[in-house]
Amino acid sequence: MGKEYTTKSFKSGNSVAIRIPATLGIEPDREWSVEEKDGELILRPKDKPKRKFNIDKVWGCAAGSGLQFIKPEDRVFEERPLLWDDPEWRAKHMPDA
Repeated sequence: MGKEYTTKSFKSGNSVAIRIPATLGIEPDREWSVEEKDGELILRPKDKPKRKFNIDKVWGCAAGSGLQFIKPEDRVFEERPLLWDDPEWRAKHMPDA
């Protein structure tokens, strides 16, 4: 097992907080799931949210590259049947709809 540290809990607003020693190398502003099991707390890091792409930062950077907008007649969209349009599927999975 790893090294053991001692820390205290304290009131923070309407919650109780526990400081985690910086020597453990845990990054700030990370989300965690907390589970209580048999009187012990289990902390698990949550997946980091995926970064969102900001088109404003690249808008216009292709000027002079020869790129052109797609013409409406070149936008091909093929209709396809959707699962929830099937009456049998709706009756089985969405009986209240």
